[in-house]
Amino acid sequence: MIQVGDSLPAVTLMEFSEVEGEGCSLGPNPVDVAAASAGKTIALFALPGAFTPTCSAKHVPGYVEQHAAFLAAGVDEIWCISVNDAFVMGAWARDQKTAGKVRMLGDGDATFTKATGLTLDLTGKGLGLRSNRYSMLVKNGKITQLNVEGPGKFEVSDAATLLAQAKA
Repeated sequence: MIQVGDSLPAVTLMEFSEVEGEGCSLGPNPVDVAAASAGKTIALFALPGAFTPTCSAKHVPGYVEQHAAFLAAGVDEIWCISVNDAFVMGAWARDQKTAGKVRMLGDGDATFTKATGLTLDLTGKGLGLRSNRYSMLVKNGKITQLNVEGPGKFEVSDAATLLAQAKA
């Protein structure tokens, strides 16, 4: 499992873009994790799935609501990663009103999730291999804080916990 002090996995995630601009076309666009995190402080959180109850009602909204506080604490970007494709992540971004606040990044084939060692097997529930719920603070591609939830829990990966760590 990935730990504090490790670098983020050097993989490519996908992000749905609603508008063309700055080299991004409409639709799914690749996001090179190493390049996108270089020189930045990232508040990153991952969760089992788009449109799922806890993820939609608590996890994403907390980060959207605390966006300005994260910026004030020195965070450059907030990333949400889920084992979903970019189209689903784009639809969920619209639903959760994350535009300009949280980057919704799809890990469609779980490459990032497998590389972190933070997988969650929900095959018996019809969801297949997913990401565990966690948050991390990343500075220049290196993990400085890591908060991994226990099975079925939502206690340490919330926005308030990571924000307090960013402020420390």
